[in-house]
Amino acid sequence: MFDISIPLRFDGPQPNAFGAERAAANILGDTRSGSSVNFERYAFSPHCSGTHTECVGHITHERISVRTCLQDAIVPAMVISLEPRSGESEAYSAMAEGDLLITAAAIQAALDRSEFDHRIVLKDGALAIRTLPNGPHKLTAEYTDEKVPAYFSNEAMDLLVGLGIKHLLVDMPSIDRLSDGGVLANHRKFWYVAPGSTELRDDERRGATITELIYVPEEVKDGRYLLNLQIAPFESDAAPSRPVLLPFE
Repeated sequence: MFDISIPLRFDGPQPNAFGAERAAANILGDTRSGSSVNFERYAFSPHCSGTHTECVGHITHERISVRTCLQDAIVPAMVISLEPRSGESEAYSAMAEGDLLITAAAIQAALDRSEFDHRIVLKDGALAIRTLPNGPHKLTAEYTDEKVPAYFSNEAMDLLVGLGIKHLLVDMPSIDRLSDGGVLANHRKFWYVAPGSTELRDDERRGATITELIYVPEEVKDGRYLLNLQIAPFESDAAPSRPVLLPFE
């Protein structure tokens, strides 16, 4: 079993995106200070503070809950590794010089290296993408507009949707550029939401999820697995999550 989530340490280093206020715990009771119990109040933003799973409610007027969208207990999954690159020919509306892209070409090349028919695994299944170089720095990385993390090209997202992937897991804070003027083209492509729209146009994709800020350690080899995607039972568009990979038998 491989847990590919990032533990959220309220009293220590933690990942952070968009310059959000850091996750924190307010201690209301402490046995070390004479209290009968340890009792804390937690404050955090799931989208910005560690591994989280989100649904189409992230970009719609309709308040759609990830708890109701995620109905799959265990699904077939693949893990692939690839290196984002700059200066690629694929497109993104707000791309700036020097940005690193995860391209359709890189994804297809990684899939083609597998020893089995990836199309069977990925249809209504899950894909976890590990970006290279990989390392424990991802456990506490701070992602800002000054140091833009890699994101997907529009062609890459078209490829993933065309493969029928239902659950996408990535080790960056967003599949779109952190600052793109609110276009969020890749989120909209993944959930079949029209450009500029806040309405889901195809209920078939309501059950699709995106999990961001995972960490895939080196001992997890590229290949096929089973995925158990566990989330906190929040009635919200996103919730902290614990994706667990199981050996494929």
